[in-house]
Amino acid sequence: MKLYLTLFFFLISQLSYGQVKTKNLLIAYYSKTANTQSLAEEVAKGAQSIPGVQVVLKSIAQTTTKDLLDADAIIIGSPVYNANLAPEVVKFMSAWPFEGNPLKNKIGAAFVTAGGISAGEELAQMNVLHSMLIFGMIVVGGDDWTSPFGASAITNEGVFKTEKLDNLFLQKGFTLGKRVATIAKKMN
Repeated sequence: MKLYLTLFFFLISQLSYGQVKTKNLLIAYYSKTANTQSLAEEVAKGAQSIPGVQVVLKSIAQTTTKDLLDADAIIIGSPVYNANLAPEVVKFMSAWPFEGNPLKNKIGAAFVTAGGISAGEELAQMNVLHSMLIFGMIVVGGDDWTSPFGASAITNEGVFKTEKLDNLFLQKGFTLGKRVATIAKKMN
């Protein structure tokens, strides 16, 4: 009997040892017209497609410091205003905790929505990534050369002037979420 109990506890310890900790991924966004929210939801779907990842999707107005501290990865979304982030997003990121470096080594990524092609979406993405680097975060871009700074969507020009986001942009959001979640799972 003692041998069976020893074997049982050994097997339980091995199963526990082999378990991977669930990774927490925060997606925080600001959206005035629902375009950025739609892209945020697609980023969340991509992240949720990876087992072992818990996704928290919130507007920046609902996001707390605890949400930031609890996250293993943070993805920020913003509309593009004059080749910049929305002022609400800048204010939000400016209030992140700095003392003691609590965001250091967390994974960070960005997504944006812009009215037109070449309307500053890459500049806005870089603004997010630059801020994340100041906090000591590890930044991640999109899945391939067509989205090197994260995911972006065009909402009001040419063939992209429609009621909902084009599937091309939704797919970029999905793959960004999936990539960040995959990398977060690999990080200790």
